[in-house]
Amino acid sequence: MTDSEKLEVERKYDVGEGDELPVLESLPGVDRVEAPEDESLDAVYFDTAGLALASRGITLRRRTGGHDDGWHLKLPVAVGERQEFTVRLGKNPESVPRRLRRLVQVHTRDQDVIPVAKLKTRRTIRRLVAVDGTALADFSDDRVDSRTLLEPKEQATWREWEVELIDGSERLLKDADALFAETGHHPSALPSKLARGLGRQYPAREEPAPPPDPTGPASAVLLSYLKQQVEALKKHDPGVRENAADAVHQLRVAARRMRSVLATFRKLADPDVTGSLRSELQWLAGTVGEARDNEVMRARLLDLIGAEPPELLLGPVAKNVEEHFDTAARRARAKGLAALKSARYFRLLDSLDAFLADPPLTEKAGKDAIPTVGRLVSKQRKRLKKEVRALDAESSSPAEDAALHEVRKSAKRLRYAAEAAAPVFGKQAAALARAAEEIQEILGDHHDSAVTRNLLRELAASAPGTDAFTYGRLHALEQQAGEDSRGKFFRTWSSSPPGPLRWE
Repeated sequence: MTDSEKLEVERKYDVGEGDELPVLESLPGVDRVEAPEDESLDAVYFDTAGLALASRGITLRRRTGGHDDGWHLKLPVAVGERQEFTVRLGKNPESVPRRLRRLVQVHTRDQDVIPVAKLKTRRTIRRLVAVDGTALADFSDDRVDSRTLLEPKEQATWREWEVELIDGSERLLKDADALFAETGHHPSALPSKLARGLGRQYPAREEPAPPPDPTGPASAVLLSYLKQQVEALKKHDPGVRENAADAVHQLRVAARRMRSVLATFRKLADPDVTGSLRSELQWLAGTVGEARDNEVMRARLLDLIGAEPPELLLGPVAKNVEEHFDTAARRARAKGLAALKSARYFRLLDSLDAFLADPPLTEKAGKDAIPTVGRLVSKQRKRLKKEVRALDAESSSPAEDAALHEVRKSAKRLRYAAEAAAPVFGKQAAALARAAEEIQEILGDHHDSAVTRNLLRELAASAPGTDAFTYGRLHALEQQAGEDSRGKFFRTWSSSPPGPLRWE
């Protein structure tokens, strides 16, 4: 087996020991069923002592026998769908491969990952094939013996059917549901063999909380939004470790959203707890996010250089910019990965989980959501308006650049506050969030221009004479871009500033 990654789409069915096989050839689209093949599979499942992976519906196993022996990690995507990562067997059968450990470390953190169950499966596979020879799915008839390795140790045996798609459509699974239901066989309520093997030890999955109710407490607005962002952070953590596109950006946005709403709604929870969380989230966003800043500035400069007439590019400016950012990217990625492996990050995750499990709410948190949340969001809007009034529309000094950056940060906080309030305020909160986002994006371009100009000055200072000409020209273009963004902001604010929430 070679290392691989795929989307696994399957359905499991509860079956009695003496039940007869269904007539698989009667499934729509199935032309023939190939001869059965027998496999004997031995699997050891790994998890923390507290079953941190199982509590998320994640399975991590080492399996021998069959056509796909090796390490398998399965991450839930949707009902009946899991992303499967496979790694070849190594020399040490008890050592989980490094890549798979990385992919689940946001859940296991610094806990040991140990064997928790052993399963032996006697499998008979029948391949379902279409008339044109397309392999649609594999039907497996499994007889399983399981033994748990955690106290109290338990044993169990059962039989199950499994249909796993190969090149067939999900319509085939619906047809299989209907066919099997005719003989009283229905999809299993459990997501995996491990879940059934662990029995009473298998942790209950957390049910999704209902959305905040306009007639409910204000705390529900904060906790619902915070939970969404905690889940987003956990979702994108593996992507950052794997260097997946946009993962750093999405993780940093989740951290910033949490930090922002904890500030907006700070009167709803213990200030010492929220203050500590905000400080650690700022550290995380800043440390991991350096790689994102590097990506943005690199793309901006290379686009600027690419748009220049060749005769005005004196010296190997593009090459020098690439080398500068290559070095910066390696340094930023190493710094970000070190943060994600640190005890500090794991304790932040612990603290976020603890906050959601037992939120340290104040008396104000129990008050009605509409007026309480409305006033807190409106406070952010008033803060933004005050900062805009203090700006000097005629000045473009470094001090004014810094002031515009503060306006941008306030617009971002208002946007996230309005997003959190959307479940109880509906369309008017969504409109407020969009207006704040427009301001944020315009001033984001302005800030990127200011940062890029500073970098161009640094590069020009160490460049030979011919290069300096090009850096100076690029600086002038960026200065104009900054002025354009600045003018666009004042026009937008004048014509369509973020409007107020109304609840009375």
